Amino acid sequence: MTERVAFVTGGSRGIGRATVLSLAAAGHPVGFCYARDEVAARATSDAVRELGGTSFATCADVADPKSVDVAFTEIERELGAVTVLVNNAGITRDGLLARMSDEQWTSVIDTNLSGAFHTIRRGVPAMMKARYGRIVNISSVGAQLGAPGQANYAAAKAGLLGLTRSVAREFARRNITCNVVAPGPIVTEMTDEMPQEWKAQIEATVPLQRFGTAEECAAVVTFLCSDSAGYVTGALVPVDGGMGMGH
Repeated sequence: MTERVAFVTGGSRGIGRATVLSLAAAGHPVGFCYARDEVAARATSDAVRELGGTSFATCADVADPKSVDVAFTEIERELGAVTVLVNNAGITRDGLLARMSDEQWTSVIDTNLSGAFHTIRRGVPAMMKARYGRIVNISSVGAQLGAPGQANYAAAKAGLLGLTRSVAREFARRNITCNVVAPGPIVTEMTDEMPQEWKAQIEATVPLQRFGTAEECAAVVTFLCSDSAGYVTGALVPVDGGMGMGH
C-alpha cells in the first residue's frame, strides 16, 4: 500500500485529521481538503510532516463538482493519481422537521451525500485505469437509529450506504472496493465542551459505556484502505461501541 495516493475530504479536524495521520503513517502520500479552517489544515500538514509523511492540503467544497475537480487536479499534480478515497466531509444543520428550512435540508444532503457522489465520480477513472481502488465513506450510527432534529443528517448518512453498495457492485471487477464506516459518539472539541450530565446520558446508551476516539475510527478506515481488506466490499463497519448493534 506504500506510495498509493490517498485523498481524504474534511481532513483538517476530528476523524478526518486522524485518518490523514493514520494513512500517512501507513505510507500513503495524503491529499486532503478542508472547507474553511486553514489554521487547522496547516496543523494537520505539520503533524504529517512530524511523522515523516507527505501531505497536500487544498480548500474545497465537496458540494460543488467544479470545486471537487479542482481539488483532485491539484492533488494529482502534487502527489499523483488518487487510488484511495475517504469521504469524511460533513456538516450538520439541526432542527425539528416541522420547522426545518429547505436550506437546512439541501445543504446537508448536498455536502454529506452528494459530496461523496462527486468525489467518487471524479476519482474512479484513475482507479479503473490502475485496476485498484479503495473507497471508504464515513456514515454515522444515526443513519441506522435516527435522531430527533437530524432528519437531514440521518437521511444523508443513510443514503451513503445505498451509494456505497451500488459502487461496490459496479466496480468490483476492476478491483475497486467501497465500504462504509459508521461511527457512534466520538470525542471531539465540541463534545469536550458539553455538560458532564449530557455526556453521561450519551454514554449510558453505548454498551461499552464511553465515547470513541477519532483514532479508533481512523484505524478501521486505514484497514479498509489496505491490501489486507481486498476481500471486503459493500460492508457497513460500525465503530460505535455497540450502540447500533442489530440494526
